[in-house]
Amino acid sequence: MKSSAALLVWLLSSAGAAFGQAPRSARPAPTARSSAPVDLTGYWVSVVTEDWAWRMRTPPKGDYASIPLNAAGTRAADTWTETEAGSCLAFGAPAMLRMPTRAHITWQDDQTLKLETDNGVQTRLLHFGPSPADSGAPSLQGRSHAVWQIPNQVTDRGEDAGRKSDNDWAPLKVDTTNLSAAWLRPNGVPYSANAVLTEYFDQFTDGGDVWFVVTTIVSDPAYLTEPLVISSNFKREASGAKWAPKPCKG
Repeated sequence: MKSSAALLVWLLSSAGAAFGQAPRSARPAPTARSSAPVDLTGYWVSVVTEDWAWRMRTPPKGDYASIPLNAAGTRAADTWTETEAGSCLAFGAPAMLRMPTRAHITWQDDQTLKLETDNGVQTRLLHFGPSPADSGAPSLQGRSHAVWQIPNQVTDRGEDAGRKSDNDWAPLKVDTTNLSAAWLRPNGVPYSANAVLTEYFDQFTDGGDVWFVVTTIVSDPAYLTEPLVISSNFKREASGAKWAPKPCKG
């Protein structure tokens, strides 16, 4: 004999099935793609409005201004030579979006965002879902775990007294590990294989244009005295007409 509560649940489940509705427990879980709070897909171009001398050309050897290098980091940077200019070591995940480049973002599948650049011809995969252990050999792009950050019952930024930082507002957070050692700047400013990259992607509209800003935080006790925090801006383009792949060296 069913209890009253159990009978009610059974009747509701049966009624739903009769009208073609699957029981709640049988409905598929939402994917990262279907639950995305913003649409980051499309073609984007970096807009360089600051740090021009470090981003639009290869800085001279010994120019480490604004990078919190420790003594070991300075020694490593001093080994760089001009013959290494254009190396793919300048296009690892911690520096890739700081380069002047276009980005193409697509869904590789329902749980993976693919981010490609034409400058350096690099590809990153941002994996949603449970964070797996790092596997495989370290690489320039490492292993990235992504998560959508849904604002907690917030509709107006100016009214939320509980906001801890600007990054609380970024819809997408990405943590990257399993990196191979590479550079923070094209003139050999280093990060080590133990570096950890955290990124926050935010999207906004200004004057009819759609933008995203990515805040990158590089933590590397081997070469940095403190985390390096930098923000870079990208504007959406109507098409890929200006997409021009240019590979890096080696």
